[in-house]
Formats: sequence, C-alpha cells, structure tokens
Amino acid sequence: MNETAGLRFRRQQRHDVITDRLAEHVHKGKGTYSGRVFRASLLSVGAFLLLPLLVVLLVLESPIHPDVLVLKEPPPMAGCWEANAKLRLARRLYEDALAGPESVANVGDVFYSGTADGRIVKLIGRRVHTVARLGKPPCGESTRLVSGGQVVGGRKLLFINDLAVTQDGKKLYFTSSSSRWQRRDYLHLIMEATADGRVLEYDTESGELSVVMDNLRFPNGIQLLPDEESVLVAETTMARIRRVHVAGLNKGGMDTFMDNLPGFPDNIRPSSSGGYWVAMSAVRPNPGFSMLDFLSQRPWIKKFLFKLLSQDTMMKLVPRYSLVAELHDGGICSRSLHDPDGSVAAYVSEAHEHDGSLYLGSFRSPYLAKLDLSLV
Repeated sequence: MNETAGLRFRRQQRHDVITDRLAEHVHKGKGTYSGRVFRASLLSVGAFLLLPLLVVLLVLESPIHPDVLVLKEPPPMAGCWEANAKLRLARRLYEDALAGPESVANVGDVFYSGTADGRIVKLIGRRVHTVARLGKPPCGESTRLVSGGQVVGGRKLLFINDLAVTQDGKKLYFTSSSSRWQRRDYLHLIMEATADGRVLEYDTESGELSVVMDNLRFPNGIQLLPDEESVLVAETTMARIRRVHVAGLNKGGMDTFMDNLPGFPDNIRPSSSGGYWVAMSAVRPNPGFSMLDFLSQRPWIKKFLFKLLSQDTMMKLVPRYSLVAELHDGGICSRSLHDPDGSVAAYVSEAHEHDGSLYLGSFRSPYLAKLDLSLV
C-alpha cells in the first residue's frame, strides 16, 4: 500500500469511528427521550386514576366519625382457644327459609326467632310460621312495650338489641346499642366505636323506662344472672363482657366478667353446666392479623374506607370465622367450638342450648344450624 492509499485508509477509519459514536449518541438520545415520554405518560395515567380518589378523600363526607381505641393484644389461640372444626359438625335447618335468624328461644320443642327482615317466626317441624311482622304498624300477634326512636335520658333508642326478663315478668332489661345507628348499619357502629350504648330497664307494671348503665361501646347480647341482681352484657367493640348490676346494693355499678376475648362477642346464653355460651362471628387471631384491631387505632383509614366502599363490600373483607365458647364465672373458658372459614356455621350470633344440642343463630346467614353436643 503506498503512502497516499494509507492516508485515505486512516481517514476512512477515523470517519467510521466518528460515525459510529454519533450513531450511538443519537440512539442513546432517542432512548432517553422515549424513557422520558414513558415516565411522563405513566405519571399522567397515575394522576388521572388518583384524582377521583383525592376528590373522594377531600370532598366527600365520611358517614362515620370513629373514636381511637387501643385494644389489648389478643390472647393466643391455644389451650381452650385452640382452633378446631367442631362447628362444622352442625347441620343446617330451614335453609333459605329464614333471613338472618339472629336469636332463638324455645317453649318446649317449639322454637321462635326474630329475623333480619323484621319477622317473628315460629318453627314447628319443617314449617316456618310468621307470628308477627314488625314495622309501622306491627302486623300480627304483638304488643308494643317500648317504641324505637323515642328519647330516653336525652338520647334516641335507634338500635334496641337483646333483652332479658326476670322470672316474675316484672322487669325487662335490654341493650340499646346506639343512638345514632340502626341495626342495618351495624358495621358503621362497629367501625365508629363510640360510647353511646346503654342498658335500660323497663317496668312492665308501671311502664317506667330508665337507664341503668350508659357509655358502653356497642352493648349487644344481654343475659340475666340467676340472682337477678346483675346482667352480663357483651360489649362487642371492646371484645369483652361486662357485668352490670341492675338491682340490690350494687345497683348502678359495673365490673368486667371477661376481658380481651379472641373475638367480638354477640349474644350470651346459659349453658347446662352453669356457664354461658358466647357466640363470636369475627375473631382476633393470634398468631395472625386482625383487621378490626389494626383499624381501631387508625380512624382516618376507617373514614376513607367508608367513603369508598359499601357495608356489604366491607363485610367481604372480614374473614368468615365463627367461634362459640363456653365461659364460666371468673373469666374461665372451659371449651370453644370453631368453624374457621364459616363453611357450615357462618356469622354466628347466638348459641342456644336445648335438649343436648346447640342451636346456632346468625345475624346474616339464611338458616339456623343445630349441633349435637354429644359429638364434640
């Protein structure tokens, strides 16, 4: 190769190198530009999606105004509380013929229940007979003793819940769960957790209505003790059972029957062994995660959720874990019965013992369930 040809070759090499570097720079520039466009597009889409949420958060009013609660760490699911599947041995009765038969009572072998659609039903054999339909006005065989919506002690009776009657029929004690929410808004009440619940006394002879105890957080089930001087009250939101003194020297006082339950108690009914059956339709698993415990200290999350979601949607987020426990004085648990996914007995609200079986009421399910206690 002569000198002129060599010079041309070296110039061509330099030209190729410069061209390659320029092309690489342009490619990188295009990549940077594309990346910027992608990021800008992603931010735009994100802002577009978040804008409605921000509007909801800032503009819409939340229907609830929750208190901050600090619950104790739930007891471990061990010992008496150890998980099992004993409630799955129950069988369903009157399936799809009842709407939320929350509580059960019997006269001999004839059972009665109140249902979520406002009926009082009598269960005979396989038949469901409507005794009365509550409303305005009530229809059927009923006598109004206390009117919902009336003001007592400065507060309305909006959510009259469970009741207990003395043996002589002269005194009737009942829980007023809220002066703000009605039964259909039960989840609003649980999430709000305000202390506007009460225990009231109705004198069937004089018609006098008086407040026995107030400032309770969702007082729910109530059960008269044998001496008829006190009642047990499930304070659902606080996961505990209170003893309220309704007669005698301690009338007007209150103490704790059992604190820090592994679930949220509903109705309380006597057991044949001298204890009490307590139904819990939602649990506080330990180990595990309890959504209600988590939210209890974060009212802002509660308010936000109720801006976005309906009560029915919120209920789908609550695990369908049913728990029934037999408790004795002194806060002693003697046994517990579980259905960890509610496959047989879901949303259990009451365990009523009769003739060797537990009849399991539910505030939401379309059936009763019956458990033969000899099987567990």
